[in-house]
Amino acid sequence: MLQKINNTMFLGNGPIKILYPGRAISKTDTGIGSIGRIDHPEIHGNTVIAMHPHINDEILSYFRTGKAEHSDSEGFVKTIGRNTLMLMKAGRSFFHEEKIIGEGEPLEGLQIFIRPGKKDLQPEVIFHDLDSMHSENNWRLLASPDAETKFQFSSQTWLYDIKLLINSRIQLPKLPKNNLTCLLYVFKGNVKINEEIELNKKESLIIKNEDVMIGTLDKEAELVLFVTDESAEKFDGGMYSGNQL
Repeated sequence: MLQKINNTMFLGNGPIKILYPGRAISKTDTGIGSIGRIDHPEIHGNTVIAMHPHINDEILSYFRTGKAEHSDSEGFVKTIGRNTLMLMKAGRSFFHEEKIIGEGEPLEGLQIFIRPGKKDLQPEVIFHDLDSMHSENNWRLLASPDAETKFQFSSQTWLYDIKLLINSRIQLPKLPKNNLTCLLYVFKGNVKINEEIELNKKESLIIKNEDVMIGTLDKEAELVLFVTDESAEKFDGGMYSGNQL
């Protein structure tokens, strides 16, 4: 199965666009497996997103330009940006605030809402300083359910990224097990899948049990790959990651 999600599926008229990927294929679930929601913010200038709650969400902040100062109910205060990522595991209750530092480039990236494996887990905040901002022409595993990654989801979820250079082609990474569902998201640039499906910025492709070849067109591309086991246990009642239907 290959199902394209056009950028018209995004909700929101402000600087944060919201994607519920399940809306493209289902009338009963706004998510796909443990992939609950993907936000794509593009925020210019100094902005404060005031202290607000999360319950039973696991949120990975993946900002590629700009900076934000994070503070939360667990007592952490840290600036995050292109080389410093953050995973907030809200569990039963968690509050946080973001102060967008507006000097220079705008804040752009993804806030990724993953469904936890169980309800009401212990809250936790993890920061990860990347060795380099990009992984060129090589899939980089950023998060998984396993100890092999600094970021560990409580559900059967994996997250990869790659910067695919001009005139480059690549297949999906070797997946950890069979019968997984992939969501390929174009953060920047454009790509062509199997020489027939073109994806532009903010568009994505659901991939199930298909071999695909991803190639760049006239520019380099930054891609994020979400992988989920739809049959595995997860809690779909989270405040933001949960099913909205």
